[in-house]
Amino acid sequence: MPVTPHELVVEAKAQIKEVSPAEAQALLGKRVIIDVREYDEFAAGHLPGAVNIPRGVLEFKIGMVPECANKEGAFLLYCRTSGRAALSAVQLQKIGYSNIQSMNGGFEAWNNEGRPTEKPEPINFE
Repeated sequence: MPVTPHELVVEAKAQIKEVSPAEAQALLGKRVIIDVREYDEFAAGHLPGAVNIPRGVLEFKIGMVPECANKEGAFLLYCRTSGRAALSAVQLQKIGYSNIQSMNGGFEAWNNEGRPTEKPEPINFE
């Protein structure tokens, strides 16, 4: 029987560890922070020090990012509201990443709580 996207997210969240934005802030600098949103979302603002690997290419690109080479390392994933991050966390566990957490509420909750954000430097083509 087909399931809805919401049901997929609920199922994923049952298989992962989620942390609150406050707990996530305490983890900055202690984990590799992965933003699984699209680049335009990332460019509009992201968690300090986050690496952007969009959900659609995560499994293919994560091994190419030096900070993510160690599958035993500690990782925190987030997206806009937490659905894509939960689905991403499950997939990363399936390919051997063992210490994955996801931020409940995503960037929306982080931003609504007034937590610090960064924007990437614009590219200068001169």
